[in-house]
Amino acid sequence: MKKQFKHGANRKKRPYYRRRAAPVPRKEFVIRPYADPTLKKVLASIGVPAKQPFTPDPFQLQALEAIEHADCLVTAPTGAGKTWIAQEAIHRIFKNGGKAWYASPLKALTNAKLEEFSSHFGATHVGILTGDRKENSEAPIIVGTTEILRNQLYDAMHIGQDLDTDFVVLDEAHYLGDEERGVVWEEIMIYLPRRIPLLMLSATIGNAHQIAAWLSEMRQQYCRVVEEFVRPVPLFPTFLHPNGTLMPLLATGKPKLHDKIKGLIKGKHRVELARPGNLPPMGDILRMLKKFTLLPALFFLKSRADCDQALALCRQNTDNDQGRFIARNQRIEELVGQIPHAAHHKQRWALERLAVGSHHSGQLPAWKLALETLMSEGLLDAVFATSTVAAGVNFPARTVVFFNSDRFNGIEFVPLDATQFHQMTGRAGRRGMDRIGFALAIPGKYLDIHHVARLFSAPPAQVASKIQINFSMTLNLLLSHSPQQIENLLKRSFAAYLMAHTRKKGLTRRQMDNVQHRLKDEFIRHLHFLKESGFVDQDDRLTEDGKWASQLRIDQPLLVAEALRLDLFPKTDPGLFAAVIAAFVNEKETDDRVDRPAWPKDLVKSVLQVKKGLMAFSRHMTLSGFPVRTLNVHPAAAVYAWARGGDWKAIVQQARIQDGDFSMLIMRTADNLRHIRSLSNTFPEAAATAGQAIDLIMRVPVTPEY
Repeated sequence: MKKQFKHGANRKKRPYYRRRAAPVPRKEFVIRPYADPTLKKVLASIGVPAKQPFTPDPFQLQALEAIEHADCLVTAPTGAGKTWIAQEAIHRIFKNGGKAWYASPLKALTNAKLEEFSSHFGATHVGILTGDRKENSEAPIIVGTTEILRNQLYDAMHIGQDLDTDFVVLDEAHYLGDEERGVVWEEIMIYLPRRIPLLMLSATIGNAHQIAAWLSEMRQQYCRVVEEFVRPVPLFPTFLHPNGTLMPLLATGKPKLHDKIKGLIKGKHRVELARPGNLPPMGDILRMLKKFTLLPALFFLKSRADCDQALALCRQNTDNDQGRFIARNQRIEELVGQIPHAAHHKQRWALERLAVGSHHSGQLPAWKLALETLMSEGLLDAVFATSTVAAGVNFPARTVVFFNSDRFNGIEFVPLDATQFHQMTGRAGRRGMDRIGFALAIPGKYLDIHHVARLFSAPPAQVASKIQINFSMTLNLLLSHSPQQIENLLKRSFAAYLMAHTRKKGLTRRQMDNVQHRLKDEFIRHLHFLKESGFVDQDDRLTEDGKWASQLRIDQPLLVAEALRLDLFPKTDPGLFAAVIAAFVNEKETDDRVDRPAWPKDLVKSVLQVKKGLMAFSRHMTLSGFPVRTLNVHPAAAVYAWARGGDWKAIVQQARIQDGDFSMLIMRTADNLRHIRSLSNTFPEAAATAGQAIDLIMRVPVTPEY
């Protein structure tokens, strides 16, 4: 007789194992380039359109008219001409003696916009403000990052003055919904004086009218939405059969798979171009694309390693155009010849001989800029990149190729959403250079073809509020606002608007009220800790410590402020100072391990001193519910070696860190040091040492000569 158990009675639950399905046999294919007859007409349309005099599109004129009388949110496909709207609007301001601010989310985009605007308006009339560059800052037209614009708004509120500009452009406005940086965008929209017109540009916003309604209510002036849905260059989705046959992906005029694709994926054999774990034959794919005049191409791959490995698979991709070969090599020498670390890049041979390159965050900034320039000038056949490229780098191609229907979000691989997919496919088709653009799906283990088919017709994802309270925000708002005024300011947030205007099913009135008060409660919690720590007095005003701490607009402002108060930093050694600050910097993708025996004793001593000195304060933060990052010696050791004049190549090899990651670590460290340098009145020694530390670490190849 079987022993009976009551449900849940003192027994260990056995792990559940999903029964493995019988493996699907895989058929080996030999790629022989061939185009399905149904593509004859489409392929015949490939070519360069005839040059025509520029005529603004109706949506561009509508946006210009709108910004004369109201705020304006423009959504249009990539390459539709949103920048032209900004240029014309800025020109009107500039012609009348006014000033304009153009904010973008990425330094690379900001640098590119500087070149573009300098050519259009004249170099003397355009300045740039980023963490790395401050040039011609009194110019009437400023391009910069959103963080710098937000900081200027903080400073203006502090001294009781208006922001010194007459017009603001926020490019890539969908960043409002970015998990990490969305709060900066929302702060700008909330703090921006009503008198300053606001122009927002984006290719991918699913709830543009909702955002405009919030802005209209919050800024108490109308925000008009101007939408354009037609791509300037039509997009045709295709599919590559493992035997090399190029096929239409979707049924004619319908957002569903073509019948031939349906029959293929329902077959007895797995449809893949490569075994799981192996890259597809990139050289064969390039050969097929070249045969049908589908180059240049932008390949989106899963990882940095895949991008680098793909180059070795393209050894047969020789450039038979001698003139183009010579022009490319001359341009490469111009772009990287004066930067030793880029000039001797191990992948230079692929650029020169094969006309292909690898572009990802692990590459040096100078190297990525070179690839972008070569691609934009038509000197490359293909670039292999991670999906992050789609978020801002502007080098479109005739064809985009994708192998996956998911992407890495920093923690795990998740399915692509419509916004991310549209950003990727938005790079297909070059305005003025292509009559038609192509998106090519390559079958494989990580491609859900049904999901891809849905994404082609799916609307962009809706943007949600990502506003959150942090210590830097709290300190800076307390410079010019009372707690009650700050609470009223937070009621103007997009999050508060969404809660007030969106019916939440299943939520009781009490639950809704709790959600609405979340920001207020978070602010009070931060305020209480600042009082306990001596940065705010009992009358809710900043103490002297609070005033200078508000200038530390960095990742861990309170820890750095406490270290300054306790005089924990090594002020007599700029290189050691930079290294210790690097220990505060957190970079998710950095693999910055170094061998412990190689750690300098003075560095270990300094980091341990800071850790020990901050132990009580860190414990207080943790017990109060605030996360505290562990200070890490590993990045500090790499930065210390660089600050002491070490060889770049030797350091990245010892630290097991990629060039781009190390460059980002140094730039983040330098940005923290700049904020400390600004405290010259309060901490003159530390400020002076911070300035010297910046000079030690910010050199080629981190900061190539522009």
